[in-house]
Amino acid sequence: MFTGFEKIVEERILKAQREGAFENLRGAGKPIVFEDDRHIPEELRLAHKILCNAGCSPPEIELRKDIKRTEELLGDIQNAAEKYRTLKKLNLMITKLNAIRNSSVAFEMPQYYQHRVVERMAKK
Repeated sequence: MFTGFEKIVEERILKAQREGAFENLRGAGKPIVFEDDRHIPEELRLAHKILCNAGCSPPEIELRKDIKRTEELLGDIQNAAEKYRTLKKLNLMITKLNAIRNSSVAFEMPQYYQHRVVERMAKK
């Protein structure tokens, strides 16, 4: 038995089906891909999903993407001065990320250091 509200909802769904409102939907006929959101607290999952669907990511996620891009860029740089500037920028982003996360030092992302770059450049 449907309650009054459920009956109205069911009737509207059936009407929309008859009118073809559910035809040609994006992803129709394809399996549903569920996002792995176990790392997001349960009470924030809905808000996170809404923000992601709107194209807005949390600052931590955007910063992680920037760090990843900068790391990839760092590997392609040949000029020592440019590499050092990029390394300083990368360390600043990592420091910001660690400050945003506000968690134990054990879980912080490690920074890159100049001596590592100098060692690698000396090997080339």
